[in-house]
Amino acid sequence: MLIGIVGKPNCGKSTFFKAMTLSDIEIGNYPFVTIKPNHGMGYVKIKDVAKEFGKVSNPREGFVLGDNRFVPVELLDVAGLVPGAHEGKGMGNQFLDDLNQADALIHVIDISGSTNEKGESVEALSYNPSEDIRFLEFELDMWYLRIIKKGWEKFARSLASGKEIHKAIAKQLSGLSVTEDMVKDSIKGFDKDVTNWDDSVLGELSTKLRELSKPIIIAANKIDVEGSEKNLELLKKEFPNYSIIGCSSDSELALKEAAKKGLIDYISGENNFNFKEGLSDKQTYALEFIRDNVLRKNSGSGLQKVLNTVVFDILDRIVVHPGGVSKLEDSKGNVIPDAFIMKKGTTAIDFAFRLHTDIGKGFIKAIDVRTKKVIGREHILNNLDVVEIKTSA
Repeated sequence: MLIGIVGKPNCGKSTFFKAMTLSDIEIGNYPFVTIKPNHGMGYVKIKDVAKEFGKVSNPREGFVLGDNRFVPVELLDVAGLVPGAHEGKGMGNQFLDDLNQADALIHVIDISGSTNEKGESVEALSYNPSEDIRFLEFELDMWYLRIIKKGWEKFARSLASGKEIHKAIAKQLSGLSVTEDMVKDSIKGFDKDVTNWDDSVLGELSTKLRELSKPIIIAANKIDVEGSEKNLELLKKEFPNYSIIGCSSDSELALKEAAKKGLIDYISGENNFNFKEGLSDKQTYALEFIRDNVLRKNSGSGLQKVLNTVVFDILDRIVVHPGGVSKLEDSKGNVIPDAFIMKKGTTAIDFAFRLHTDIGKGFIKAIDVRTKKVIGREHILNNLDVVEIKTSA
């Protein structure tokens, strides 16, 4: 799974990325700090199911904090996009194409209205952040349209010769993670003769496919700036079809860095933390300010909520653990070492093949480790299930 982080320059996009990954990247208060895309691992937060069995998980990937397990998700931070990106402005084409394989996008906007459309700093609340949502939609739609229209006439003539439209279009756009089902949904009601599809039809197709293949969540950053809450409420009313979550990337990064240095105990997504010894008065004051003015007012920094929402709600994913009824440990003694992010609707046989092709081919039965009941190959798994697969090998 790959989640792209997008937005105009200077909106806090790279700070969001660094706060979620603690990657060593450059952050600055000026446009185009990010030139090359940054890859890193963020982590969705789930319950540590091992606690139900009186144990603590030992993840092969990710980590455990308190009662929580953090499961890795790949994040991609691309350069800030500016109006005209689809035409190459601000190196736009290059960085739009970096998003080809993204399953979803986190659009980081400056909810305080202190960054204009070019990514330049302006007085707080002087710029309308709703313009940023419209701008990104337009640029992405034009990006899809550019790819669709490339060689369209020749392509359309070949479709008119009897090829199945949805399969051919999906194949042409497979580089954008467009599937046949997405195309089927998008072309309902369209003229069956594709040679009659004009620019308006292709534009409509671009928008529909972009919405299906690159769903967006809005991270309303800089919620800690006074007056931003009002902007957030207005934005939610104006764009009811979007999940819009207030957040403070600066606050999350400060807390993560403080926890890394051993100054506090902090778990991402919580609305509080515990002080440890050795803090200066200045450090204590800064951390108390974040706790009182961000975490408690916003029920957390918001970043963990953004990532969990896009993975589990927007992309409809669940987490499934392989385990044994008689033994939760692997050969090295690690408790429930693996956690797999799967599509909702995953069956026991789907999960077996996800573990290994040979396990899928040798599948005999599956067992729900909690209930110790046998489940069939077509049994649909639930979030946080622990499943043992029995094979013929």
